[in-house]
Amino acid sequence: MVKHLVFWRLKEHALGASKAENILRFKAEVEKLKNVVPGVRSLELGVDIEGSPAAWDMALYSEFDSQEALDAYQAHPEHLKVRDLFVEATSERAVVDYEV
Repeated sequence: MVKHLVFWRLKEHALGASKAENILRFKAEVEKLKNVVPGVRSLELGVDIEGSPAAWDMALYSEFDSQEALDAYQAHPEHLKVRDLFVEATSERAVVDYEV
C-alpha cells in the first residue's frame, strides 16, 4: 500500500474567489475523486482549524493499493482537472509518498 500526503497554502484570492471559498470548492472536488479513480483505498481532504502561521491551509491524506494505482490516479483526467484548479490558487505545496 502507498500513502500519499499533500499540503497546500492558498493565495488569499484566486479564481475570482476568496481563500475560504476556494478551500470549500477544492474539498468538494477532491473528495469526488475517491469514487471516480480506481485503486483509491481512502481519500480525504482536511482543512486547518488552528490558523497558525506555521500551518498549511489544507491537507490531503490518501491511500492506494500500489504505486501503479497512485500513478494512475495522478494521470487520471478527473484528477488533472482538479489539479489544474489548485495550481492557479496555490502559493505553496508539499508532498510525501511512502509505502507501508
